[in-house]
Amino acid sequence: MIYVGIDIGGTGIKTALVNEKGEILVKDSFPTRAERPGEEILADMADMIRKLAKEAGIELTDIAGIGMGFPGLVDPEKGELVYAVNLPTCRNLAAGEYMQKTLGLPLYVDNDANVAALGEGLFGAGQGNTRCLVMITLGTGIGGGVIINGHIFAGAYHGGTELGHTVIVENGEPCSCGRRGCWEAYSSATGLIRAARREAQLTPDSLLWEMSRHDLDNIDGKMVGDAADRNDPAACRVMDEYLRHLAVGLGNMYNIFQPEVLILGGGVSGRGDKLLTPLRELMAGEVYHNDISHLDIRIATLGNDAGVIGAASLVMAEEPRG
Repeated sequence: MIYVGIDIGGTGIKTALVNEKGEILVKDSFPTRAERPGEEILADMADMIRKLAKEAGIELTDIAGIGMGFPGLVDPEKGELVYAVNLPTCRNLAAGEYMQKTLGLPLYVDNDANVAALGEGLFGAGQGNTRCLVMITLGTGIGGGVIINGHIFAGAYHGGTELGHTVIVENGEPCSCGRRGCWEAYSSATGLIRAARREAQLTPDSLLWEMSRHDLDNIDGKMVGDAADRNDPAACRVMDEYLRHLAVGLGNMYNIFQPEVLILGGGVSGRGDKLLTPLRELMAGEVYHNDISHLDIRIATLGNDAGVIGAASLVMAEEPRG
């Protein structure tokens, strides 16, 4: 069977045809242009699906359904896009009804972090670990997805597993959600960069400051890691603090869910073993009873395709909703 996967972002929308092995047959993308009416965005998605089907030499009737990952709140039962900060025109958008009427295909929709976790669970780093899997995406924010017995867990009202908004420092750094001390405020790439800019400002003789060419705006997560790898004391302090906060949050996730595997994705995860090795040591003090014998942390493997593969996986894993 053939499945459609759609990964919606505030700036771009990726679409792919995926087979039952999780392999991408054809894919393409187009700008979201989020200021326009939501119905126009849906119309572009439908046109893209027709285009990809033609490229693949198949009919729409050969497609089992459409999976969609949305960066906000959804109602999977209605196939509705409820709300996303970066997509204001998609509030309460009846995407399932539109796709059924326009293409004659059922739509499966869920939060984008959830579908990425599902994709990694079925076809990526979590393959074979079906009882419980937790994926954390370390990007601009912290995305979280929980897969239990091969299915997405999102709570009774579809808005659960906002894992980045668990508080790890009471009355700590302000978070974009309006609270203070959220895990996201410390362990996202944004949190890492903010801490690095503060440190560079305080240590003008540091390699970190030199690498930035004396401009704080030039500092990004990779630069911090590169400076730390060269044993710059300022960058090492930033990275050590970052890892401690990351370990606290991951320890919480392990204590709550006790997953078979914890998967890390997003830009910061590109450090690979340089990230995992110290994390495993730090987490020994964060896991209940200090027992890390079952602890398995891995780096995500699907990369930029996790969203479309995960969205297509919704069609494989769920019954049509909407």
